Amino acid sequence: DVQLQASGGGLVRAGGSRRLSCVASGFLFDDYAIAWFRQAPGKERERVSCIFISDGTTFYADSVKGRFAISSDSAKNTVYLHMNGLKPEDTATYRCAGDLVCFGSEYDYWGQGTQVTVSS
Repeated sequence: DVQLQASGGGLVRAGGSRRLSCVASGFLFDDYAIAWFRQAPGKERERVSCIFISDGTTFYADSVKGRFAISSDSAKNTVYLHMNGLKPEDTATYRCAGDLVCFGSEYDYWGQGTQVTVSS
């Protein structure tokens, strides 16, 4: 079975850091792009970052550029989202998703969410 298991969320103070992990199984990890999305109550879902596993190409939303970094470890089938300089507006449920491309309208696989709450 295909699984994307997200973890690492929690409560953090503004200015702090957090690392999210997304462990993938059941598909050819190295052939895919893995993205992190987030959604806060009453707001639209936002694609925060994406990485092409095969060549390491990355993408960041303007809202997180310079503060977040995405990385992957093919030996562990894991993608990480390193979040630094967190702001209260980063509070959201974060989910990882897998697809052959970063910018498709529909992603093949989705993980469950992990909540990140940033206190001011």
